[in-house]
Amino acid sequence: MMPRLLFALIAPLLLTSCFITPGKFESGLTLERDGSFAFTYSGEIIFLGLSKLARMDGGDDAFVPKSCIDEESFDERECSEDELAEQRAEWEAGADERAAKNKEEARKMAGFLGGIDPADPKANENLRQLLLRHKGWTKVESKGDGVFDIEYSVTGHLSHDLMFPVIEGVPTTNIFVQAILREGNQVRINAPGFSGDTGGGPSSGMLGGMAGLAALRGGDKGLEGLDELPRLDGTFTIRTNGVILANNTDEGASQAEGMQVLTWKVSSQTTEPPSALIRLAE
Repeated sequence: MMPRLLFALIAPLLLTSCFITPGKFESGLTLERDGSFAFTYSGEIIFLGLSKLARMDGGDDAFVPKSCIDEESFDERECSEDELAEQRAEWEAGADERAAKNKEEARKMAGFLGGIDPADPKANENLRQLLLRHKGWTKVESKGDGVFDIEYSVTGHLSHDLMFPVIEGVPTTNIFVQAILREGNQVRINAPGFSGDTGGGPSSGMLGGMAGLAALRGGDKGLEGLDELPRLDGTFTIRTNGVILANNTDEGASQAEGMQVLTWKVSSQTTEPPSALIRLAE
C-alpha cells in the first residue's frame, strides 16, 4: 500500500507545484553594458510528471490487503479469511471510483505537459519533439523517465524581461533563471530554480518532497528508482562589463577578459538562490 499512498500525497505537488527541475547542468548569462546578452543552459532537465515519481501508481491496481490489528495488544496480526474477503469486496466496489480518479489525474497532468499524456508510451518522444520546436533548444535527448539532456542558447538585446524555461502549453510555475529590467538601466538577475532549500526557489518544495519520499522508501520495492533521479548539481555564471551593484556569491566577482565574473556552485544543499543586481550603461 505504501507506493499508492505516497503517490496520493505527492500528486497534488506534481499538479500545482513546479514539476520541471534542473539536474546536472552548466548555465551562463553574458550581459554587455549596451544590453546585449547571451544565455546558455547545458545539461539535464527533469520533468517529474514523466518520471518514476509520478508513475509509482503505474496503473497497477492489484488488490493489496491491509494489516489487521489485535484488539487487545494493538499489534499487527495475520488477517482471517473473512477479513480478507471483506477487504477485497470493498476494494472491488471502489473500482469505478478509482478508475475515474486516475482518469482525472491523467487529464490534469496532461494539462501541465502541453497536452501530452504521461501514460502514453510515446510521451517522452512527444515532449522531445515539442521542445525542439522552440527556438534556442538546439539539442534535446531523452534519457528516460522524464529526464532530458538539452542544449539551449539564445542571444539578443535585453529590451524586455528574460525567463527560462518557457515551454508552449506548459504553465510557467518553475523559473530556473530570470532577468528583470528596472528603472535606471538596472537588471535584477535571479535564479530561483537553482536552489535545493525548502524555503528557496519554486523548485525547492518538490526537491525537498523527493528527498523526503526517498528517505521514507526504506525497503519498499514499489519505490525503487525514486532516489535514482538526477539531483540538482550545477554551476551558474554571470559575465558582465556593467556595474555589479549587489550579488550573493561567496567570493564576489573575479576578472576575466575584461569582464566581471560571478559564479555560483549549486546543489540540493544550496539554501539561497543565485541573485545579482547590475547597472548597464546610461
